[in-house]
Amino acid sequence: MAKTGKRLAQAYEGIDRNKQYELAAAIKLVKDGAKAKFDETVEIAMNLGVDPRHADQMVRGVVSLPHGTGKTMRVAVFAKDAKAEEAQKAGADAVGAEDLMTAMQGGDLNYDRVIATPDMMAVVGRLGKVLGPRGLMPNPKLGTVTMDVAKAVADAKAGQVQFRAEKNGLVHAGVGKASFSEEQLVENVKAFVSAIVKAKPTGAKGTYLKRAAVSSTMGAGVKVAVSDIATN
Repeated sequence: MAKTGKRLAQAYEGIDRNKQYELAAAIKLVKDGAKAKFDETVEIAMNLGVDPRHADQMVRGVVSLPHGTGKTMRVAVFAKDAKAEEAQKAGADAVGAEDLMTAMQGGDLNYDRVIATPDMMAVVGRLGKVLGPRGLMPNPKLGTVTMDVAKAVADAKAGQVQFRAEKNGLVHAGVGKASFSEEQLVENVKAFVSAIVKAKPTGAKGTYLKRAAVSSTMGAGVKVAVSDIATN
């Protein structure tokens, strides 16, 4: 049996690993356990009753958290002329067309969100193998292929979170920082879960929200009672 490390053992002190806590209590435990020298990210992970290999069971979408994520988002925009100017005024970190594509092909990929106007998708499409694996490929369903680039940039900068069901129906996302108040984190988690519920696919059968847990970057995971978050 693998030996539990000292740091992990300390992280689990005061946490009943078999108990499912109410959300507020779980958030308090996570904040109390976030003792790293940096402002740790608070994350939520959920297991959904879906098989994302089937198109009618894919869970994907975006949600704007009421208190943002606390993370500085770097945004790149593929646009030309007036739309490029709109993106720059909205605060995009990089704006361009073929030149931006060339830069990304050369390894300039330090971005958290990539947005494009519809007419630029022929250019962006050539970056599929680069952006796709990083989850950065613009998608109209996520609002990242749009003519309203100013709003898309503003939403990204304000803490909009994208989510997508991975293997075994796992969905996870950062919902704030350990420096946030307990109330802010609770409200952010509720907003995230509400978006997951609204994104329930037609092919989902049986129990949709199966398990959930919250944690900080360096902290222990704390199980959350699904019955407490599913009704909020």
